[in-house]
Parts: sequence; structure tokens; C-alpha cells
Amino acid sequence: MKTIDINMTLIEGYLQLLENLSPSNKLDLISKLTLSVKNDITDRKKSFYKAFGAWESKQSADEIIDNLRNNRTFNRQLVQL
Repeated sequence: MKTIDINMTLIEGYLQLLENLSPSNKLDLISKLTLSVKNDITDRKKSFYKAFGAWESKQSADEIIDNLRNNRTFNRQLVQL
């Protein structure tokens, strides 16, 4: 079976289960599914934008560079040949 066929079979199975629900329960289910889809969309957007995150700091770029340069430590030991 192809993926599309499996998905359609699952959907048909769920629909058969839901036939016996009352109209108010069906509406509740629809609203919850809608909310779930909206959350999925916003989560995907957030994760997309997080991939392009920027450095957050109150310091200016020059201050950050100076801070990095001043805090460098060199521990290289030269070996005499």
C-alpha cells in the first residue's frame, strides 16, 4: 500500500468512529483539531526563525570584540629541538 492509501484508510476509520458522536462533541473536536493545526504552524515558523538566530547582547560589537581580545589566554609552550 502507498502512503496515501494508508492515510485515507486511517481517515475513513476515524470517520466511522466519529459518526456516533453528538453534534456538539463533533464541533468540540473540530475546534481542538483546528487549534492543534494552528499550533503546529506557529511552532514550525518559530523553529524556522530560530535557525537564523542572532547574537543577543546589550554590548556593542566593538565592546564584544574588545572583551574577547582582552580575555584571550595563550598557553602554548615551545618545545626545544
